[in-house]
Amino acid sequence: MPESHAPSAVVFDIGRVIIRWDLRHLFAKLIEDPQELDWFLANVVTEQWHHQQDEGRPLAEIVPERIAAYPDHAHLIRAYAERFAETIPGPVPGTAGLIERLRSRGVPLFGLSNFGADFWDDFHSGEPVFEGFRDIVVSGHEKVAKPDPAIYAIAETRFGLPPEQLLFIDDKTENIAAARARGWHGHVFTDAASLEADLLAHGLL
Repeated sequence: MPESHAPSAVVFDIGRVIIRWDLRHLFAKLIEDPQELDWFLANVVTEQWHHQQDEGRPLAEIVPERIAAYPDHAHLIRAYAERFAETIPGPVPGTAGLIERLRSRGVPLFGLSNFGADFWDDFHSGEPVFEGFRDIVVSGHEKVAKPDPAIYAIAETRFGLPPEQLLFIDDKTENIAAARARGWHGHVFTDAASLEADLLAHGLL
């Protein structure tokens, strides 16, 4: 790839790249029976249902709807809204260290995350890892989520850089494919060691 097309800025997804995220981490505290827990996460508070938050639907709409559909689980559905922070058990090992190294080299850092607007402010305010990020595009605020091309277009406008200068890091192949379709560089995240190798290969570390 020509040097002029090498990435000069890094765009991070957040969930399962910078922070661990798992609905089970909360609900295992509230549902003792393993089979019941599996059923609940497959049918009631599912990642697919949660994705409505990412797409911009407010808790004030989706929680009452879900309680109406599963009234026997009302207390657990409310726990999703009230105790969401407990679905985040901690950082993904190694990513924060790579972010700090990129920051120290003056590499422009951005975020592009599927994240609910109702949860974002409380989460973001307590995370020093984002210090120095120039901008973070949050799907819940934009009311459009990855891999919809529209959110990548929003990011390009906000970040002020051409697609070929952006290296996007995301754990989902479909989100990386959507970025590459617009001319971004992409890295499907599995662990920090693989990411470090790719950042070195691109001359960013």
